[in-house]
Amino acid sequence: MAFLSRRSALAFAAGLLAAAVAPSFASAQPKEIRIDWATYNPVSLVLKDQKLLEKEFEKDGISIRWVQSAGSNKALEFLNAGSLDFGSTAGAAALIGKINGNPIKSVYVYSRPEWTALVTKNDAIKTVADLKGKRIAVTRGTDPHIFLVRALAEAKLTEKDVKLVLLQHADGRLALERGDVEAWAGLDPIMAAAEVESGAKLFFRKPEANTWGVLNVREEFAAANPEIVKRVLATYEKARQWSLANPKELSKSLVEATKLPETVIAKQLERTELTHGPIGTAQVETIVAAGLALQEAGVLKPETDVKATVASLVDGRYLSAK
Repeated sequence: MAFLSRRSALAFAAGLLAAAVAPSFASAQPKEIRIDWATYNPVSLVLKDQKLLEKEFEKDGISIRWVQSAGSNKALEFLNAGSLDFGSTAGAAALIGKINGNPIKSVYVYSRPEWTALVTKNDAIKTVADLKGKRIAVTRGTDPHIFLVRALAEAKLTEKDVKLVLLQHADGRLALERGDVEAWAGLDPIMAAAEVESGAKLFFRKPEANTWGVLNVREEFAAANPEIVKRVLATYEKARQWSLANPKELSKSLVEATKLPETVIAKQLERTELTHGPIGTAQVETIVAAGLALQEAGVLKPETDVKATVASLVDGRYLSAK
């Protein structure tokens, strides 16, 4: 009887364990997908405005929650906090996030932009070397910040040779226009607005030093929901292809979202290439180059294995090139 009781107790315990585990499998599919939209990611606006993800996941009973990202730094904060499943950043910003322990994968390319340059309204600022000792508005942890660091390094300067004023992108433009800073590491479309509306000048441009616009997913979400990631990216592709085929409508979406004039949005879009989707070798090479430049500039620790980190960051298996 003691033996039977023990067997019964074990069976009962096993049943409890199974009951505890079963719901976790049953609820593995999320009830909600949290994804960002950003004015520096035009495709995200199309995706949001046309409710393409809502339509894709309606039959699954999965809702879509949209969250605005004001910059790569914000998208990375939201991803790290678990308040976003998918977030839009620059490739190099995603790399820095990964190095700092943000558990993300870069899985898609939403644009190849020239979205950052060094901007001024000061006639005395003509080259990067002229920034020595000057105040520069910048948003730390974004492509404009990384662009600035690399530009300073080329001019044999470092962040210690200038005075960084840490502001979010829109506030950086205001600081420049008020004369609170001599220069600003700009970001479109705010940078385009400063050009068109207030005569700001892009005194240092280097398109190849702008890293790709990449969509990131939380590693935990991707591991638990690989098929959902594939469907999100396939839907993103529909929005990207539509954007290429309908440039006027794309412009309208940006005008409505940003409340900026068409002339400003036209300037943003003329330097934003949308002909890529799958992520792979080209993005790896660009992000590695940015990482090595930051390492040489002393922003990243010498012991950081940039190539290995990029290899663990970029994951192209969810959307293959056609």
